[in-house]
Amino acid sequence: MAENFRVMFAGLAKDTDQAHAISQLATKLKAPTAKVAAFFDNKPLFAPCEKEKALKQAKILASVGIKSKLHPVETHMTANTTETPNQRDERIFNALDYITSSLIRIEEKLDDLEQRIATSQHPANTDEDDNWQTDDLLLDEELTAPIKKRSNVLLFSLIAMVVILLVVLGLSFAFPDLFSF
Repeated sequence: MAENFRVMFAGLAKDTDQAHAISQLATKLKAPTAKVAAFFDNKPLFAPCEKEKALKQAKILASVGIKSKLHPVETHMTANTTETPNQRDERIFNALDYITSSLIRIEEKLDDLEQRIATSQHPANTDEDDNWQTDDLLLDEELTAPIKKRSNVLLFSLIAMVVILLVVLGLSFAFPDLFSF
């Protein structure tokens, strides 16, 4: 069975103010300042986890000037019948707090990505939107312009030609001897 570790408070780095460290850590973890302040009284801030994750948590604490140590915690596979309801409730609240903070971080990353995508696509959209305003639309001129009347000379000449050809065709059928080629 893998051994779990809990990150515990060991002290403050040189030139680090406790109030400043609490506010920085609360902002970084997006956790209530009361819970972060309780960490300085040797109350757990993080749930027990694997060594790699505990080392990452210790690194986060070190980035704001807090020295920490890893405390090994035994894990049992049996049912927690010896656990008091208060301890159980505290574990549940710690798990819910961790899940909530993780969801908040994921949501912030998604918002950041959406903003990056929106800003990269926004200039292309504004160019397209501006083009329609600069186009010269001549609809007003076309709609108000009077309809030009074409000369009917061509139409009348075509109709006359068709009529003449029909008359010649009719005569050729009526009098086949008249048109012998």
